[in-house]
Amino acid sequence: MMLINQVLQYVSDSRRLRVIEIEESYVYIVNIDTTSAMPQRELYLNLQTEMNQDELLVVSDPYAKAIPDNELTEVQIRKREEDWRTVEEYILPNISELLRKKGREKKITEIVKTSGVGKTKIKKLLSRYWQRGMNKNSMLPDYANSGGKGKAKSLKEAKTGRPRRVQISGDYQTGINITDEVKLQFEHAINKFYRKTNNYSLKDVYHFILRDFYSDRYKENGEMKYRVWEVNRIPSYNQFYYWFKKIEDPKKDIQFRKSAKEYELKHRPILSDSKSETNGPGTRFQIDATIADIYLVSSLDVNKVIGRPVIYAVIDVYSRIITGLYVGLEGPSWIGAMMALDNMVADKVEFCKKYGIEITEEQWPTKHLPEIIIADRGEFEGYSVENLINNLNIKIENTTAYRGDLKGIVERKFRTFNGKIKQKAPGAIQKEYRERGDQDYRLDATLNLKEFTTLIITLVLHHNHKIIDKYPMEKEMITDGLVPTPVNLWNWGIQNSKGRLRTIDRNILRLNVLPRGKATISRAGIKFKNLLYGSRQAIEEQWYLKLKNRSIEIVYDPRNVEKIYIPHDNGMDYEACILLEPSQQYRNDFLEEIVFYQQLRSELEEIERSHQVQLTINTDAMMNEIIKKAEKKKKQSFNQPTSKKEKIVSIRDNKHTEKQLNRVEEKFDLSLAVVSDKPDVIDFVTKEKVQDDIPKKSSSRLMEKLKKKRDEKFGKDE
Repeated sequence: MMLINQVLQYVSDSRRLRVIEIEESYVYIVNIDTTSAMPQRELYLNLQTEMNQDELLVVSDPYAKAIPDNELTEVQIRKREEDWRTVEEYILPNISELLRKKGREKKITEIVKTSGVGKTKIKKLLSRYWQRGMNKNSMLPDYANSGGKGKAKSLKEAKTGRPRRVQISGDYQTGINITDEVKLQFEHAINKFYRKTNNYSLKDVYHFILRDFYSDRYKENGEMKYRVWEVNRIPSYNQFYYWFKKIEDPKKDIQFRKSAKEYELKHRPILSDSKSETNGPGTRFQIDATIADIYLVSSLDVNKVIGRPVIYAVIDVYSRIITGLYVGLEGPSWIGAMMALDNMVADKVEFCKKYGIEITEEQWPTKHLPEIIIADRGEFEGYSVENLINNLNIKIENTTAYRGDLKGIVERKFRTFNGKIKQKAPGAIQKEYRERGDQDYRLDATLNLKEFTTLIITLVLHHNHKIIDKYPMEKEMITDGLVPTPVNLWNWGIQNSKGRLRTIDRNILRLNVLPRGKATISRAGIKFKNLLYGSRQAIEEQWYLKLKNRSIEIVYDPRNVEKIYIPHDNGMDYEACILLEPSQQYRNDFLEEIVFYQQLRSELEEIERSHQVQLTINTDAMMNEIIKKAEKKKKQSFNQPTSKKEKIVSIRDNKHTEKQLNRVEEKFDLSLAVVSDKPDVIDFVTKEKVQDDIPKKSSSRLMEKLKKKRDEKFGKDE
């Protein structure tokens, strides 16, 4: 979040900016490190993104000083009052016009004519006002103070400081002055050697400085050797140590020599606890995910191991009660986090009933929205975070990477859950590394995703009623005889009007936070994740016939594939789509398991695809061979037509002749007796064999004559 008069500094070039105005989606900034500068307009979102990515840092205001008037000279006060009078009378009334580039020069010209002050002077006062804090003391003139403790001395030819006590040949060695060039060498060596994970000591770094900058190099037996210069030509270790202490940064040194993670976890000051940031239930929720230390099996086939599940939990910082839960195979990701937030406002009695656990509302009473959610940066930077902030008024506080301690409550609870799982459940990871001959714990996997979720719910219910050790109790809690269990703390905080809990319709929350996807419309229905859905609106508006909208945005719940939802434009309503009959076999499955099944099918098809390629190649070869034989046969034919017309005009007769031949070949004979190539014809009256030479009128020829007579009647050509 940016504030007016805040000073920001870029990491890359150390450029410092002051925020002088914020208007809707724009921010006006001015560079404070130049002699004079005019405001620039930037998008608020761009600057906020750079701040989130640590490219732009909030720094102390260099002009924010408490300077009493009794420490100022009369000249300083007089000049300040004169300049401030000009600012008050002529600049401040026109500050909004001067802020914008368009029309600024015209307005400055008007001020010059009205005030009688020169244009250069007006611009100088305007720059000072914006650059130095937009207050009266920003008009103070610059007078450099001479002398002062700790300031660098001007160096001359003679060495400054105490002479060295080292004598060589009866003469004291004077040494060298630490010039800017020498300081640069010191800084280079400190960054290159000291601020590294090699953990070199300061003595080692000093020796590297002498080696790299104050020695002659030569080779001896093919090896590089160094000869350090005389004492009076090199800096001493005490000089190096003195300047190291001047530029020392303990925080940076630990971060570079160890790691930023170790500094934050082990060396940073600990001046508070998590509860001190809250004043009741719902002030802050912590959300985080962990990969459970157990392998699960598929609900479709218990012999197929599907890997380790992800557990998402939402915990109220004040009471330590778990307010939301999600167990699945998605994540850690936005989808998993959104499932936990969806469960956060769900009725826990109904939620537990789905897994065969009967509870009362008093056992798990949470179904509320918090004021602030503390989460990991990566998962809560998606598009739906904007919906949380804008529509539901929930603030998001993102932690930095590897800072599990900032979500210490939920992190500690994950360790407890994993410890319990390892004690009881088959398929749990028992060792970080297996020794030779040990049983592979993955082979012991027994629980499917639904059974494991039931197990976690049981642990959550136990946690919500367990006494919290070392909870920072308030005096009123002790007076009321409160036992510090999460449920008791939650109820006590609500009864004493603490916190900022809010309720919301679960469907509205889903429209804002549940994952969104693209579904396609076809004649078979609305297709999403290879599942087919139908809706009343689609039938009434004939989507399946018109096919105008080939793709639509839908909201879906990975835990319930039986329905998907089409949000309406106002964001307050939706159209439900029901799973159609061809996809009904998946109605009781989780989306994760359906995706796994589809992946398994794709793998089987991929294995078969190589055989399919070979089959296609062989089929093409056979087709080519058949075509070649036919072409060769045609070329060798003796009865070829003399002209193209002759070849085409007899198509009908040719077809008729070929049809007669095919009928002889294709005719059915249901008799089981063996028949000769020439069957005998028997007269039904005389019971004697009919001679083959007796002519018989063909019915086909009769049909041809009738067709010909018809064509002649209607004037049709042959």
